[in-house]
Amino acid sequence: MTLDVMKSVEIIEVMENYIARKRPPIEIRDKLDINYRLDNQSIILFQIRPIWNDQSNYQTIDYAKATFDKKNALWKLYWMRANQKWNIYKPQPTVRFVQQFLEIVDTDTYGCFNG
Repeated sequence: MTLDVMKSVEIIEVMENYIARKRPPIEIRDKLDINYRLDNQSIILFQIRPIWNDQSNYQTIDYAKATFDKKNALWKLYWMRANQKWNIYKPQPTVRFVQQFLEIVDTDTYGCFNG
């Protein structure tokens, strides 16, 4: 089930503001950029980088995910391991608000999201 329309509008507003604040300087965005996507009940943060052996093509690298648990009205937090599998973020597996998810990603105390 996807997020309802009103919740999606709120999420998009929060995420657009976050991305606008966190994007790298315009001069290096062809080498590194960030963005997000909504995928059903999830918000996924990802990097955009040129492919190492073909600088004319780009790849996206997922690094953080929050999935809404409608039953409990909580966001479950995940980080992407090197094996390309999502793992629950054990230091704080859930939050109530999207903004809290973004604060945890920014703080990254355990080096899970941004190494």
